[in-house]
Amino acid sequence: MSPKSWTLPFISDDCRQHRQQWVLIVLNQPFSLNLFKHLWEATYWHCFADGASNRVFDTLSAEDREAYLPDLIKGDLDSIRPEVRKWYEGRKVDVIGDPDLYATDLMKCVSSIKALEEASKASDQLGIIILGGLSGRFDHTVHILSYLHKLRAQRERVFVVTDDNICWVLDSGEHDITVDRSLLGPTCGLLPLGVGSTTLSTRGLEWNLTEQESSFDGLVSTSNWLAEDRIWVKTSQPIWWCVERKNTEKDLTPSRA
Repeated sequence: MSPKSWTLPFISDDCRQHRQQWVLIVLNQPFSLNLFKHLWEATYWHCFADGASNRVFDTLSAEDREAYLPDLIKGDLDSIRPEVRKWYEGRKVDVIGDPDLYATDLMKCVSSIKALEEASKASDQLGIIILGGLSGRFDHTVHILSYLHKLRAQRERVFVVTDDNICWVLDSGEHDITVDRSLLGPTCGLLPLGVGSTTLSTRGLEWNLTEQESSFDGLVSTSNWLAEDRIWVKTSQPIWWCVERKNTEKDLTPSRA
């Protein structure tokens, strides 16, 4: 089987060219305004997970609020403030409550993406970008790690993006990862989360691995460095791959023209 190829068109300057392939879920965690606006322009459909609506509302100026209306606000709606809900509903934004106690707000948002795909009858899955999820409450972070670990069997492309990192799950097998080192790096990590251990081989890193066992009881490759623009990873078990984002002025909002 040939390696799975990974590219990150949503972080490039020409991200709008690919936006029809991507959707955005915003979680209730801190983010920079530049990153929010960039990912918004890189995606064509946008969803706020419950309390994220408060955060976006408070972060944006009055003018920007009107320009960045989501397609959907969804969750158990125990966090969205009444005045925020009223404001968005007044602008015809769908605000949907889901009382399912066995699903988190993120899971409820993902279910709406599945419904969106079924309604469009598109042959290809949409790529999902999750803004936030790796800071704040540790149990929330663990949920993100667990949920995406399980979601790998259902979704082709799910990325967690923060101001500091881009992370996703690499399933067992071989992977070719194309990186733009003007925007990413130098640090990266290969993390054996959710598995007892894995065997790793890599090319394109400063400190490559060759049939190296990796586990929480043994070696974990953190603080590795990108040495090339194309990284090859072979893993016997699913792992989390993370790469540092460079918070430069290139995190500019693409033109909306």
